[in-house]
Amino acid sequence: MIDLSHAEHQIHCVTNFEDLVSTPFNGIVNAICWMRKLTGDFSEIVRKVTLNGNITTIEQEELCALPLSEQGHLAREILLNDWKLLEAHDASPILNVIKYYDQDDTYPFFPTDVYSFHVDRSPIPTDTFLCTYYGDSSEILPNSKGKKKVLIPEIREELKKLYHGSADGFESFLSEHFFDLHYQAEPDARPISLGIGHLWRLAVDHPESKVPPCLHRAPKERSGQHRLLMIC
Repeated sequence: MIDLSHAEHQIHCVTNFEDLVSTPFNGIVNAICWMRKLTGDFSEIVRKVTLNGNITTIEQEELCALPLSEQGHLAREILLNDWKLLEAHDASPILNVIKYYDQDDTYPFFPTDVYSFHVDRSPIPTDTFLCTYYGDSSEILPNSKGKKKVLIPEIREELKKLYHGSADGFESFLSEHFFDLHYQAEPDARPISLGIGHLWRLAVDHPESKVPPCLHRAPKERSGQHRLLMIC
């Protein structure tokens, strides 16, 4: 189960895929969850995939060719069905086995990698879909518990030291380098784990959005398990 006690009503739960994709975001609701308890052995898929670097993308053909036990077969059928549902919704799902993500150390005071709370941005209306089937799961944060880092005075001053253009171009500089997408959690913030097996739809920052974008981050790989994630 997911602990929603501190979610501040930003999460709406549904029981099927159609409601997941058709329920509108509204007010502070910017995360919709199809809560599921999945069957099958997803760890077997992780073990049998040939890994290539820290992030390995699994194509459908490779997934179908894996020799699997009965429990592994059940897991594969769920993955293929999720793939089919998302593609029918005009999404482009990617299935990854993740050892770890590259971390950004270009600016030590301001990492812009996916371990930092951030929002997704798009020039056109879209949503982010994701599901963790095995391993550590992503986290989201109530918008009231995150502050845009570029608005924190001491961080803003450090960013100004990096910028060498005219004053009226500073905001464009922040956007071009994705600094304005990242947020700092308040000291009393309690991130919400998205759990295992649940398919999520998260609000994205785009011109037609009527709700704040969802603050989220990739998990630190604390369990030592490789992560099986579908995202689009």
